[in-house]
Amino acid sequence: MEERPVKELHRNWILAALMLTMALAAMDNTIVATAIPQIVADLGGFSLFSWLFSIYLLVQTITIPIYGKLADIFGRKPILIFGVSIFLMGSAACASAWNMQSLIAFRGLQAMGAGSIMATVNTIAGDIYTIKERAKIQGWLSSVWGMSAILGPAIGGALAEYASWRWIFLINIPIGLGSIALIAHFLQETKFTKRHKVDWLGAGAMLVTGTVIMFGLLQGGVGWPWLSFTTLSFVFMSILLVFVTMRIERRAEEPILPRWVWSRRVLVGANLATISMGTLTMGPNMFLPIFAQSVTGVGAIAAGFILASMSITWPLASGLAGKLYLRVGFRNTALCGIILALIGASAFLFLPFPGPVWSLVAIQMTLGAGFGLIATPLLIGVQSTVEWGQRGVVTGTNMFSRYFGQTLGAAIFAAVFNSRLSEQMQHAPAGLRSALPSVDKVMETLQHHGPASAVSLYLREAFFDATRNVYTGMVVIGLITLAILLFTPAKFTAGESRR
Repeated sequence: MEERPVKELHRNWILAALMLTMALAAMDNTIVATAIPQIVADLGGFSLFSWLFSIYLLVQTITIPIYGKLADIFGRKPILIFGVSIFLMGSAACASAWNMQSLIAFRGLQAMGAGSIMATVNTIAGDIYTIKERAKIQGWLSSVWGMSAILGPAIGGALAEYASWRWIFLINIPIGLGSIALIAHFLQETKFTKRHKVDWLGAGAMLVTGTVIMFGLLQGGVGWPWLSFTTLSFVFMSILLVFVTMRIERRAEEPILPRWVWSRRVLVGANLATISMGTLTMGPNMFLPIFAQSVTGVGAIAAGFILASMSITWPLASGLAGKLYLRVGFRNTALCGIILALIGASAFLFLPFPGPVWSLVAIQMTLGAGFGLIATPLLIGVQSTVEWGQRGVVTGTNMFSRYFGQTLGAAIFAAVFNSRLSEQMQHAPAGLRSALPSVDKVMETLQHHGPASAVSLYLREAFFDATRNVYTGMVVIGLITLAILLFTPAKFTAGESRR
């Protein structure tokens, strides 16, 4: 299928639709996180509430590459409209949930639609904008995440406090309907003449394989110890399922993930670097807010704004990446990004206890700039190496890599943090050891002891030390990312004309 020019006015309306659609996925987790106390108070099931986020991440991530392939077969427009419709159905169902188990199930339905959003929004942007324009457009799309990081908690808190937590899901419906209307009216695609055979068996195998791998990563160290028979069982099942899936995909006429995705050095290098970048983002996302509240002593809102400061520089760097990659190339722009990210992560290691707030903001802004210079050129770079009919696959694979990296990061950094914190508890001074809690009760103990007490001071220092280990891990992963990029070809060979 050939591309055709899109009128400038139509492109503006399509961009507005894409930003509205992206806002559905971007605000979802932040808005839900704020209303958790009210949700638990109404539905119960406190021990299960973490699955509201885990099931969403799990289903969204494993469906992204499948939607990417389907967008290449059936077109972006029907797949995006289908995905937004599923997301809205899930949102309406979440608003009617009667217990925590039903809410978790409906969050999975929501995530099934979110997978389509993440796979197709960036693909459509790649379709209708030139390589020179795409960085600026990625800046606009990235700014949605920045605004969501600030507006999500505010909207979620206001709805939960003054209306009902159910409205945090119902608010998605008018936004989603607006985006569907704009996409349906303004996005025009050439009709298909070739009949395609969908690899449903491969899609099913990928879903099962992805579910087992992601579930093992999400629950390892939480539901069972890493060094256990259960972990070994999941490793064995994962290897077996990967082997079976590869066999199925080799025999398929039109595989969901074609072999060329893993045989081109440019694509392999870019996707591995994207996995590493996704892993890096989870360090601050998971532990900076709790560090800011427990160690520096700021409130929850201030801690949220410290974390959100990364969302200021990320879209700015994404927008500026276009000028840079047109001069030095996609790979070298990403190298500049990882160097910035390494500077930001390393700077944390030199912070004095308890860590000045301005320093945390500066580190976050440096990391955000680095991530923007990594994510945008790698995404646009892989899109530039293929024709229209392959762009959905490479975009979906790149987005999958980012979210898979985030899942990996959640597992790695939780293990690093908890291990160091437990070690600090075990090696506490004899006079304090009896007063110290288990790792699960640290936050509760900090809230019940005055900030000047010996117990609080020791726990704050333990938090500080454990978080430093997380950032040390980020430096190590950053160096691995640097090595991956150095082995990635500097020139991304284009499979399309740079119109």
